[in-house]
Amino acid sequence: MTAAQTLIMVTIFAVTTFGTRILAFVLFPAGRPIPKFVEYLGKVLPFAITAMLIVYCLRNTVILVSPHGAPELLAVMLVVALYLLFKNSLIAIAAGTVAYMLMVQLLFV
Repeated sequence: MTAAQTLIMVTIFAVTTFGTRILAFVLFPAGRPIPKFVEYLGKVLPFAITAMLIVYCLRNTVILVSPHGAPELLAVMLVVALYLLFKNSLIAIAAGTVAYMLMVQLLFV
């Protein structure tokens, strides 16, 4: 890839990223109330996206062959427990990811 192509690509990415960020301010200016539909989406989308990510992450789990999904189940249980304990998604997800990777690499080989 030439330097000109790289510059064009980075420019397109920057304009697109900036455009999507500024679009919210253009569509919903400070003086106008936010539409009820947008407020509704703001409340339900985080949970819907989280559910989709869980399904996506667990979609290839094979429970009929050893280790029968044990690392995945243990990691999910750890994430839930840590979230309930600390109420911090970042800590829960990071610890669950590290625990899963350690189990897959060291315990369930």
